[in-house]
Amino acid sequence: MNELVAAKGRQISAGLAQLNAKQYLTFMLGGETFGIGILCIKEIIWYANLTEVPMMPACIRGVINLRGAVVPVLDLSNRFGKPSTPVVKSTCIVIVEVPTAVEGEHQNMGVVVDSVQAVLEIAASDIEAAPSFGAKIRSDFIEGIGKVNGKFVILLNVNNVLSMQEIGEMGQAAAQATDVAAVG
Repeated sequence: MNELVAAKGRQISAGLAQLNAKQYLTFMLGGETFGIGILCIKEIIWYANLTEVPMMPACIRGVINLRGAVVPVLDLSNRFGKPSTPVVKSTCIVIVEVPTAVEGEHQNMGVVVDSVQAVLEIAASDIEAAPSFGAKIRSDFIEGIGKVNGKFVILLNVNNVLSMQEIGEMGQAAAQATDVAAVG
């Protein structure tokens, strides 16, 4: 009887761990595996038909027309302070819904990635806090580090990585630098 109760307790614990699991879209970028919570992903498209826009921050590749809507496309590698992602056959644009400065409003933004991998369910117990040092990207960009089959997945904090306010400020700084260079 005690064995039956213990077995049931383990099943319930395993069930609760599954309830605390979140799904992440995983992708490759510069040889590393990253993940974004699936709830903010709108769609995934092949890299094509990008229109460059002058005077944008270096991390903004341009815009695309997505069923009549203008969607900015961000080079995630460049946003992390690395060289721009080279476009190859497997390059994709992940369309992500991000909050705007206006409460309750959202905007779609494209993110260039080397390749999309899979949707993984990662239990909360398999996610460690973001490291405060040693990471190759800003720690506020990292939601946590997931452990999946003995490998690490860097889980991104979409609200910080794709902060419309911060990217807008980068654009203003780039425009001011261009104005100063033109005057000098």
